[in-house]
Amino acid sequence: MKPDLRFELLDKDAPRVTVRFAGQAYDVPEGANLAAALLAAGVDAFRQTAHRGVGRAPFCMMGACFDCLVEVDGVSRQACLMQVAPGLDIRPARQLREGPYAAR
Repeated sequence: MKPDLRFELLDKDAPRVTVRFAGQAYDVPEGANLAAALLAAGVDAFRQTAHRGVGRAPFCMMGACFDCLVEVDGVSRQACLMQVAPGLDIRPARQLREGPYAAR
């Protein structure tokens, strides 16, 4: 964990597992909330907005806002509603970049 982060995990002694986010490996506590674990590991953007490509990170942490939307093993999921499990392959959620809402 980086020392200058605003987020930290409460159970620092929990067993660690490796997950991948956007191709980078992170050691995070097994069973922890996925969004909280990624924030504590230094991930600052989980997806980009479709209109302007602005980075978004978890906001509500209870599944109402979809700002933590990611793809886990090819399926779109809300990171705040998931627990960390060994070997997760996490990617930023794909966003529409065509049509009337495409970035200009």
